[in-house]
Amino acid sequence: MQENDDKELRARVKLFGNLLGNVLSDQEDGQVLEAVETLRKGFIELRAAEDPLRREQLMRLIEALDPATLTHVLRAFSTYFLLANIAEEDYQHHERRTRVARGEPLWRGSFDDTVREFRANGVSAEQMQTLLDSLSFQPVFTAHPTEAKRRTLLEAQRRIFLLAKRLNDPNLGSFQRGVVEQQLQNQIQILWKTDEVRVHKPVVADEINNGLHYFRETLFQAVPYIYRNLERALGNSYGSEAASIRVPSFIRYGSWIGGDRDGNPFVTHEVTAMAVRMQSKVVLREYVRRLDELSHLLTHSSSLVRPSLSFAERLAADSKLAQVAFAEEPRRYSHEPYRRKLALMSYRLQRNLEALKAALDGHEERSPWCYASERDFLDDLYSIRDSLRSHGDGNLADADLKDLIRLAESFGFYLAALDIRQESTRHTEAVAELFACAPNLPDYMSLSEEGRLQVLGEMLSHAGTPLLYAEDLSENTREILAVMRTVASLREEISPRTFGAYVISMTHAASHVMEVLFLASFAGLCGRRSDGSWYCDLPISPLFETIDDLAHIEPVLNQLLDCEAYRALLAASGDVQEVMLGYSDSCKDGGILASAWNLYQAQRRIVTIAGRRGIQCRLFHGRGGTVGRGGGPTHDAILAQPAGTVQGQIKLTEQGEVLSSKYSNPETAVYELTVAITGLIKASRCAVSECTPDNPEYVGIMSELATRGEHAYRELTDRTPGFIDYFYEATPVNEIGLLNLGSRPSHRKKADRSKYSVRAIPWVFGWGLSRQIIPGWYGIGAALRDWQHGDAQRLATLRRMYDEWPFFRALLSNAQMSLAKSDMTIAAEYATLCADVTLAETVYEAIHGEYATTVAQALCVTQSDHLLNDNPRLRLSLDRRTPYLDPMNHIQLCLLRRFRAAEQGAEAERALWLNPLLRSINALANGMRNTG
Repeated sequence: MQENDDKELRARVKLFGNLLGNVLSDQEDGQVLEAVETLRKGFIELRAAEDPLRREQLMRLIEALDPATLTHVLRAFSTYFLLANIAEEDYQHHERRTRVARGEPLWRGSFDDTVREFRANGVSAEQMQTLLDSLSFQPVFTAHPTEAKRRTLLEAQRRIFLLAKRLNDPNLGSFQRGVVEQQLQNQIQILWKTDEVRVHKPVVADEINNGLHYFRETLFQAVPYIYRNLERALGNSYGSEAASIRVPSFIRYGSWIGGDRDGNPFVTHEVTAMAVRMQSKVVLREYVRRLDELSHLLTHSSSLVRPSLSFAERLAADSKLAQVAFAEEPRRYSHEPYRRKLALMSYRLQRNLEALKAALDGHEERSPWCYASERDFLDDLYSIRDSLRSHGDGNLADADLKDLIRLAESFGFYLAALDIRQESTRHTEAVAELFACAPNLPDYMSLSEEGRLQVLGEMLSHAGTPLLYAEDLSENTREILAVMRTVASLREEISPRTFGAYVISMTHAASHVMEVLFLASFAGLCGRRSDGSWYCDLPISPLFETIDDLAHIEPVLNQLLDCEAYRALLAASGDVQEVMLGYSDSCKDGGILASAWNLYQAQRRIVTIAGRRGIQCRLFHGRGGTVGRGGGPTHDAILAQPAGTVQGQIKLTEQGEVLSSKYSNPETAVYELTVAITGLIKASRCAVSECTPDNPEYVGIMSELATRGEHAYRELTDRTPGFIDYFYEATPVNEIGLLNLGSRPSHRKKADRSKYSVRAIPWVFGWGLSRQIIPGWYGIGAALRDWQHGDAQRLATLRRMYDEWPFFRALLSNAQMSLAKSDMTIAAEYATLCADVTLAETVYEAIHGEYATTVAQALCVTQSDHLLNDNPRLRLSLDRRTPYLDPMNHIQLCLLRRFRAAEQGAEAERALWLNPLLRSINALANGMRNTG
């Protein structure tokens, strides 16, 4: 099946569009469908050939529509894009399944293709085991929504996806097909009658539930399937040798939802406790459900099999528990040992669930029959597995029971390790306040960096938990200390693995890390015991976000690791230093080229430092959905990391529309997880073979390009007078803040309109909706043009870089995606929203000029006729979407003018236009897909 042959997909999209048209015809008056069709056909015609008169007619139509009709027109386009997204997802899944069914070579990034490649390159079974043992794949869900679909919508879309799959059955008769199509229309009608815009701004609990939805509906199915596919691929390539290869459970999910308090005053220590308990409830309920299913399968009779001695001993040890659990029926399953054990396990988990419910209700109520830890639960599962194998039922042990074991190994009792995040100055203020309360401690704020490290190291070196010096502390300090106590108590209540790392935003100095550890010591999370030994139950992940921070990683980490107390605490926590790299803020700060290259160099420096110090390093990539926030195809992104830096471990954020696009359907989640994991496996090849270092010539060229690109970007964003006014007026960034997307404010400081105050998500979202997507490409064209300066030999070098260097290839490929979604004609219309015409012309011309230069340079270096020639599927998708995006952009422009023109005091008039305006943001997000 050819990548660019999407005849079947186009037919499916057309069917969905027709069914939506039927719903509009049945459910709305004729004006809505007539307006939709006129705009749809009209803008398709304009894309084919510009016609000023036709364009004017379409503009007059938009301006004549009343708010209610505009709302429904926007909802129609938005629903169309939801359906087109479902059609594309189903088509891609069906295409993959067809390849498997035909026995064709599987796609790049599949387990089968990856393992065959390793085997062909001489990687032995022993080396493969070494590589697998090094793996740690940690996706982290974050509440950074730019699309934040309501769970109701996600459920409706899932139903449509499943019905679409039924249409792929070649044995479906005409009558049956008609039935399915009617069911599809019914579901589209329900989708149409369901409000896609939130009426109220979500609270953190809503965000937690949104994240949990993907575990319940998708990941509990997908994760065991991933392991089975990998084992199957190993068997296909290694044959009998595969029996000696054991695939460990290396997938571990994380979360920031309920733990990320940086800039979000609504995430308190109580909210963190709620998040952890809500997570635990979800995973324990899944275990109870699966135990019940197993009890209907493992119905072995003790008269026909003899369980292993160790299993029998564990079952006998449960005699007191059985008296309670089977009080009304003491002989329940007396001759079915596995069913009896499974029932007792379920009883214990239900007691854990009761304790969680009580804790969520504010009570302490824990039965002595609760599982003390996930380790006890796993040991019970292992005993059943081993016993089944002992009497010839190993195949049964490797079926549903094995899937439950995989889940328990992957999710424990905590589901996803919750990271805590806070901004560095909050800790500095708290430490300074605590020091000020103690007469024998210096004025912390007046100390040098060396002085701070010395005194904090001395404080942490004292044996025992320090005492608080005062009770009358500021709200900030009380809350930080309460967070630490909450972490300590929940590790005891739920699991030692409940929490991941404490992430420090805006880490500028080594003392920022030591401050957190000092504050954590008050809760007994780290410190020194009376026997002199060290302990640390709170790993710290410094987050380096700006261009300047990335450039100073080396001195900060060296100074930190030179601190004896820190080095001792790191060793006590496992000698793994996690470092988080911020893609979003570095790109907003210095542009895409400087961000990408500084991140690349920072990774090399971090790994070099770790190797020199004899410690392990885990890089945590703070990626978003868009190119400007580190987005792009995950497989290629991982392969584009510097050689030798991945080392089997990667941690990366999953945020915004990425969650629904990857995790709404188990079928897609399996694919997305697979290509990410195979990227990790390939990038970790250095564990079993020698790494090929980067070409020094390419490294030098890239440094020059990054410098030129940053200069061009800063000329626009930092040194163009009035640029930030252009951003606020020529994009809908202020209006994005009115949409009920997330609980966190869109600005760090509400009154500050600077580039550094606005958060990276609304920054990227605003540029994206206005189709002038400078975070994804601005500065690349100028850098490439100026560096080669018309020199044919230099151009040839750039072309070799593109062919040979995964980093440079991924950079230009991702830039092309952003360029393809940009539209300078529409951007010019958004520029007219500026009050200062001269300013608008100046900034727009700079953006337009750099856009044209970047397109020309990208095509020249990649030797392509069109953008995205290397990704025909995406190009076809964008070509199919663009004519439908055009009317939505023009409707949004009309609404922005009317909403902004209304006097601030005229709330009724503003409210009239606000509803369709907010829907235009949602509709464009659905159409453009990766917007934030």
